Amino acid sequence: MDTPQLEAFLEIVEVGSFTRAAAHLGVAQPSITNRIKALERVLGVPLLERLPQGVRPTEAGWALVPYAREIVGLTSRAREAVRAHGEPHGLLNVGSVESLTSHRLLPLIEHIYMRYPMIEVSVQSVDSSDAISRVRDGRLDCAFFIDCPRTEDDLVTETLCVEPLALVVGAGHPLAERDTVTVNDLQQTTLVRSENHQTYHSLFVDALGHPPHRQGRRGLNLGSIDAAKRSVANGIGMALLPAVALEPELSAGTLHRLAWDPPFDTYTQVTWRRNRTHHPAIVAVVSAAGKVIQEQLTVD
Repeated sequence: MDTPQLEAFLEIVEVGSFTRAAAHLGVAQPSITNRIKALERVLGVPLLERLPQGVRPTEAGWALVPYAREIVGLTSRAREAVRAHGEPHGLLNVGSVESLTSHRLLPLIEHIYMRYPMIEVSVQSVDSSDAISRVRDGRLDCAFFIDCPRTEDDLVTETLCVEPLALVVGAGHPLAERDTVTVNDLQQTTLVRSENHQTYHSLFVDALGHPPHRQGRRGLNLGSIDAAKRSVANGIGMALLPAVALEPELSAGTLHRLAWDPPFDTYTQVTWRRNRTHHPAIVAVVSAAGKVIQEQLTVD
């Protein structure tokens, strides 16, 4: 079992075709076929099955996928480390929830690119639960998210700062005229959700309890902070969002912050796999994240 065999296997899993995998890897299709046959011979089980719609892994193939990713990634990082002489280097696949990408992560990426010329960063938009699973299975090297404090046995998670939430409505919403709002008021107001699967949405709903009538609070799931802000500004209900993502709208007066604070705290956090704690590029990014965010908070 060698790295080219595993690379071929992973490429076929990704694209679902021997032909496309060969084209992506820049080799002839018979070479790809021979690599898979050799890999299956070494492991003693079929790894792929051909279907009318393409190729998919067998049960044994799916079991191999995370280990193949780890081996191929480790081989690549070993080559890069030798070439870089220990300097932070390589491509980092970073996940980030939407509200952090523009307001926290872009200054961090600028910092990394100015100080670490051998690090390349690729950012993917994820929600908190997806961030955890993608870091765990190796699709992401690290991820930034907003959540209540959490721990995972196989991951390292570091808290970077408190990230307050704000409950907002449009400037013309009836609740915007009130100095105080009650739980009953909120129970009767449509909740516009952004960044689906965020834990704080569930905690918020739990804090409000159940409306007294079945025709009470409705929900609207948009999955996007910008969409949620526009809908709320147009009068559709309320949204609980990270305050850092609301500054332009609050300053312009298109959104109004209600006098209600959630009974729980949320934090910006970064997570990575425990077995990569000493990877130079991850160490550099996590260290820089702490410095950049503290600088932002000082300016604010």
